[in-house]
Amino acid sequence: MDQPTVGILHPGSMGAAVAACAATNAAEVLWCETGRSTASVERATRFGLSPVATLAELVDRSDIVISLCPPAAAEGLARNVAGHHFAGVYVEANAINPVRTQRIATLLEPDATVVDGGVVGSPPVRGKAPTLYLSGPVGATECIKALFAGTAVRTAVLGTEVGKASALKLSYAAFQKTSRVLVALAVGMAREHGVDQELIEIASKRTDSYLSEPQYVAKTAARAWRWGPELEEAADALAAAGLPPEILRAAATTLARWHDVKDDSELTLTDALDRLAQP
Repeated sequence: MDQPTVGILHPGSMGAAVAACAATNAAEVLWCETGRSTASVERATRFGLSPVATLAELVDRSDIVISLCPPAAAEGLARNVAGHHFAGVYVEANAINPVRTQRIATLLEPDATVVDGGVVGSPPVRGKAPTLYLSGPVGATECIKALFAGTAVRTAVLGTEVGKASALKLSYAAFQKTSRVLVALAVGMAREHGVDQELIEIASKRTDSYLSEPQYVAKTAARAWRWGPELEEAADALAAAGLPPEILRAAATTLARWHDVKDDSELTLTDALDRLAQP
């Protein structure tokens, strides 16, 4: 597919940056501005994305549609796209469990070809280079690899089975995000007893431990609104595999205490721990 037109659903911090990378090898990258926030408009403009008025127009003009949105919205978006009989390549790149990914594939097929995607890493800005893991039909995954060739988004194909990329994304998220929650709880407990600096000093001697990065607690708090639903998805995947999901559900419940500080870049470690201690 030579210089395809790409549609992005929706340009959040990750979606907009990924879409900007796709623009390197695309004829145009579209997004639907109807009903979106001022922040979304500013972000899409900054990354050079082209606005369209309706989802129908985006679907009609796009060869590839990439869905990167909060987990709860993934199926609704896919259903809306399917309602417009999209016949291109649909990249389901949300942090959802494999069962939901397969359900979305059923919604969109046979009109569309569905590629399962999972982004591991930070948004591709300021030198960061996340990996987009892919699984699905060979021709379609090769098309997505070509779309991101030479950009800050690396790609890796896991096979032809839809669900593999989602499983890998959630497996990593289960460890990484829960570990950050445990750091917050450990530092919070130590602070309550006046030994938080001693805890951090112990941890600093082990550079491979997240506990040696207590300043990241504030970033965890600001991202809690996204991370909590991801951990619920991972918990569902654990349950489906016959594994105990309780630890991930507990971490998601802890993250919910920070929902009112969504994307707050000014939050400090002290602020985050204070909020965590409030029931």
